[in-house]
Amino acid sequence: MHAHEPVFDPKAVIEGRPPGGHRAGLIAVIVLAAFCAIIVLGIDVLQSVATGRSVVPFLVALPFALAPVPLLVAAVLLLDRLEPEPRANLTLAFLWGAGVAALLAVVINTAGMQYVTQPALGATSGEYVSATAGAPVVEESLKGLVLVGLLRWRRQELDGPTDGVIYAAMVGLGFAMTENIGYYMGAFVSPAHGGVRLLAYTFVLRGVLSPLLHPIFTSMTGLGAAYTASHRHAGWALPLGWLAAMLLHALWNGLSIFGLAGVAIAYAILQGVLVLILAVLVADRRKVVRLITRFLPGYAPTGLVTQADVRMLSTLRGRRRARSWARSAGGLPAAAAMGDYQLAATELALLHQKAERGVISPVRFAARQQALLALMRRARGEFLRRRAQPPPAPWAVHGGSGFTRPAAPAAPVALPAMPQRREPRRPGRRSSPG
Repeated sequence: MHAHEPVFDPKAVIEGRPPGGHRAGLIAVIVLAAFCAIIVLGIDVLQSVATGRSVVPFLVALPFALAPVPLLVAAVLLLDRLEPEPRANLTLAFLWGAGVAALLAVVINTAGMQYVTQPALGATSGEYVSATAGAPVVEESLKGLVLVGLLRWRRQELDGPTDGVIYAAMVGLGFAMTENIGYYMGAFVSPAHGGVRLLAYTFVLRGVLSPLLHPIFTSMTGLGAAYTASHRHAGWALPLGWLAAMLLHALWNGLSIFGLAGVAIAYAILQGVLVLILAVLVADRRKVVRLITRFLPGYAPTGLVTQADVRMLSTLRGRRRARSWARSAGGLPAAAAMGDYQLAATELALLHQKAERGVISPVRFAARQQALLALMRRARGEFLRRRAQPPPAPWAVHGGSGFTRPAAPAAPVALPAMPQRREPRRPGRRSSPG
């Protein structure tokens, strides 16, 4: 009997997990989150029936809540093109927000208001205190559990600020979607404030002007989680980000009591925070490009990458152009091979950053380095199998590309060594003269 060769799984190599399908635990949590989302929708249906208008309020509110979601998710994914996160993880984050976090928030917030704040402070004051002090703690804690879970089980996915913001945005969008159904139903059945007119106002406020409220709040937790994952001895960053998320959430809810003026002030503050988040994402993308141009040239002796390839990998336009060329030369499988090559090269550059920060051991560094190079080599072979003599790569007409070169006979090649961890410079200390 012959031993079966291990299955080569490109996605598993990119994600740094064992080959094969997704882990049963991940699938189970996704199913659980989806089931919780169905329960939340069922609660909304029951509340709609309780208004005496059957399911009409729910059916009116649902499309208003769903309408902005595809565009918002597409916008988030647009920010995640240089080093895309696994789709299964992003699906889990969205469903966690829409299901688990939303369901538990309804239960805990309602119980806290009915049995704690309103009996002690009265109906109006109790509701305000619950919204300002209770809801931010409960909701940001529940949403933030996704980031805690990533830190615990998928820490390698949090390479930098962009990853933390992407996951936080997805869980925030899911939470906002189900939460908005309740808001739109309440506005529609409110005869004292105009019904349809109040629904339109609420949709403009929550669905058009401020659809990113929850993503902005939870992005603070995401930034803290990403910093904790990518730095040594940085456990303080996660609770600090969680605290910032709660404060921003409480600011928005608390200023709403002051009417339109309060909402305008809170809106202006949160838009400023959004601009800062976008600035962080731009800086993070530039940092990844610097890592690519700094570390990948060291792999030229392997024959897998040339200086022209480094230039191609350093821009989104160059990557997109390379995938289009591969598709025209060898079809969709060739384009997929180019995509695997690009992602593996990016992960290789990020691997060196982890080594410099001391968050990966030499053994793990060497194993992942070999796995990523093997993926780049296999992607090249998959492409050449379909087009043995491809036309010149448009980004490497003169210098050639490691992606299109036939594989050379196997020979020992000295790979770049694991970078030494950079020690933070302490103020007041000077190096002694040699």
